[in-house]
Amino acid sequence: MFGWLAANIGTIAICAVLIAVVTAIIISMIRKKRMGKSVVCGCGNCKGCAMSGQCHKTNP
Repeated sequence: MFGWLAANIGTIAICAVLIAVVTAIIISMIRKKRMGKSVVCGCGNCKGCAMSGQCHKTNP
């Protein structure tokens, strides 16, 4: 078992880093969504955007 781990330590490390990056991105998207910001676009001012109705839907 330790021989297999030693032989594949590079692959394991890269996978761990990729999992950490993807997790950080997902957590960031969830936080933005909870704060009411758009997850799709990064602009802070969507008034002039043609898709603003899709990003920021208002409840009637």
